Amino acid sequence: MQVSAVRTTGIYCRADCSAQPLSHNVTQYSNPVAAEANGFRPCLRCHPERRAGSLADLDVPVPIEAALLRINDGFLDDHDEEALAAHVGYSGRQLRRLFEHHVGATPTTIARSRRAHFARCLIDDTDLTFAEIARAAGFGGPRQLHRAITSVFCFTPTELRSRRRQGERPHLDGGLVLAVPYLAPFDFETFISHQSARAIPGVEAVSADADGHSSYIRSFSACGHPGIAELAVPESAAPMAVGPNSAAAVPAAGNRDHLQLRLHLPTYDSIIDAVSRCRAMLGTDEDPSPAEAALADDPLIGPLVRQAPGLRVPRSWDRFETAIRIVVGQQISLAAASTMCGRIAQRFGTPFEPPSGCCVDVQVPLTHLFPGAASLADAGASGLAGLGFTQRRIDTIVGLSEAVANGDLDLSAADTLDDTVARLCELPGIGPWTAHLIAMRVFGADDAFPASDLGLRRAAERLVGHAVTAAELEALAESWRPYRSWAAQHLWHSAAASSPRPTGPHSH
Repeated sequence: MQVSAVRTTGIYCRADCSAQPLSHNVTQYSNPVAAEANGFRPCLRCHPERRAGSLADLDVPVPIEAALLRINDGFLDDHDEEALAAHVGYSGRQLRRLFEHHVGATPTTIARSRRAHFARCLIDDTDLTFAEIARAAGFGGPRQLHRAITSVFCFTPTELRSRRRQGERPHLDGGLVLAVPYLAPFDFETFISHQSARAIPGVEAVSADADGHSSYIRSFSACGHPGIAELAVPESAAPMAVGPNSAAAVPAAGNRDHLQLRLHLPTYDSIIDAVSRCRAMLGTDEDPSPAEAALADDPLIGPLVRQAPGLRVPRSWDRFETAIRIVVGQQISLAAASTMCGRIAQRFGTPFEPPSGCCVDVQVPLTHLFPGAASLADAGASGLAGLGFTQRRIDTIVGLSEAVANGDLDLSAADTLDDTVARLCELPGIGPWTAHLIAMRVFGADDAFPASDLGLRRAAERLVGHAVTAAELEALAESWRPYRSWAAQHLWHSAAASSPRPTGPHSH
């Protein structure tokens, strides 16, 4: 997200800010962190720090993109720049030089800004103490929080909290409620429909209240503490936020274009990573306009794009969990794949007890955390016996788990699509369909396209009026590059919208 920095005031703004500085006093930066690194603070009028996508869609080399992805996953919370550089094949000095050239800030500056901006949201949106906010955002304590907040925002935490907007403070039913900004438009109902058909029993669920408001609910772990995340559209234009020990709440600042995330945890230490996972799964920081513009004039996909503004390509909360869900879904129905993944969670996942005071109402209760790669790798083929899998599928699950557990397959890598697909296809039982789906959902590829998918072929057949082979669909999709993932999602969405029944095998 490009921002405008005003040298005479030391403030940077969004493009749509109502302020009108003289053009000769303005310097453009490719992202907010670059402006902050040059001594500018965010505008208190347009709140550029509240907008989604601040570091999304930067035109940077693949290794820098991979490093940014790791920073967003919290890698520098536990490692230094040298370790980050080693992961992407550079020396620390070379990585810093490339970051300053392409991004405008060093990796450490970006990581500090990430924590500071998240802490600012908690200062504005919650009644958490500054000590609790420091732990939640990954700072060592209130003093470190004070230094970072003052450096980035030029105000102390106390001054920022005194500036937040005042309003009614209604009673809420517990949990920590945060605003999750997105780049508008955003079709949350389509996301809910997608997740509902793929929810893993005991791990995640889709629920609707008496008024018909839908929410996505899942179990997760933060710093070893099991918790529940609830994601929904805010009940009002101004979402409320509440601390874990208080019924008081305050309106979230900059409350346009956001969803509401409620976290139920016994402690809020390091929840910054849970929020990052939520945003990654939803694609809230992805700008849909380039893909929509590229596909809008296509005679086949164009009408679908216009009918579904704000549709996103769903990604993943947990990359390994999503990869296993895709592998299990090979050549079986969505419902069967969900059931089988539920069996994996029941046998190998960590039993889950909702945090005290949490009263999440779902038809299928959350009972387990999904197992990690090491757990399934240690279980081996014998451990997966008796769950209803074929031996071929067992070998694929174990092979993928072992590759992730021992580091041979990095699910956070930012390789090219061809390299990602080729690496995945080296694993037993993984072919192009599985590899492209994992590239799309797990690696965030915009141009992945599983042409043999039965759901895609059926959707295309309805549009063209005759049978379509996988090869014909792949040839047809050439004109949709480099956004074939987005085109695929529109095809799946059109198929779901035209048929109330669940789609069959190979429909993801």
